[in-house]
Amino acid sequence: MAVSENKARSLRGEIYYAFTPELLGERRRCALAVSRYNNAGEVSRRKRVELWRDIVGDKSPLPPAATTEEEDEELFAEDAWVEPPVHIDYGTNLELGDNVFVNFNCTILDTCKVTIGARTLFAPNVSLYSGTHPLDPEVRNGTKGPELGDEIHIEEDCWLGGNVTVLPGVRIGKGSTVGAGSVVTKDVAPYTVVAGNPARKLRDVPRGTKAEETSGAVAALERDRAAAVKP
Repeated sequence: MAVSENKARSLRGEIYYAFTPELLGERRRCALAVSRYNNAGEVSRRKRVELWRDIVGDKSPLPPAATTEEEDEELFAEDAWVEPPVHIDYGTNLELGDNVFVNFNCTILDTCKVTIGARTLFAPNVSLYSGTHPLDPEVRNGTKGPELGDEIHIEEDCWLGGNVTVLPGVRIGKGSTVGAGSVVTKDVAPYTVVAGNPARKLRDVPRGTKAEETSGAVAALERDRAAAVKP
């Protein structure tokens, strides 16, 4: 599909105009899809995935339904889990990896590309802002003036705490943790813990702890599963 020069500029992070009929229409489409997702109520995992794919413009077909509800849910075990309500600008500029969890009240302004890597976790109220505005107020000019932005990339296995804000042009490296309430204004190196406003490195991420095993959590889960299948 042909892309207008104005939209192409927006995706490249160059100055563009957001209140054109084309981009207004794309945001309206996303708003309606997000509304359906947020107001779906108690629906099956299959339906929730279908509604999410509508937001991001994923046209890939769902797998055939399984025999039981439990088996059907397993078909979507690797699909991202996004708790409503969620707030998204375009949807089609957003990519979530396998096994991502996004807690409620997340805001994603995907003016430019926004990617969230596999197994990354978001606490409530995380905000990703890939769009911004000119500093010159005469250029900014309310809804009549131009805007711009820059891509946001959050790599695999990250954890963002509650009320974290990520600004345009930021890359958060693989395996990193961002402390609650932080404002991330620049890149975060892989496997580091950062926090604050602006976020700064506190320490390296611990690795190889095997805490899920040494704490007894895995053994407890296995005992629960064994007990559940007894007649």
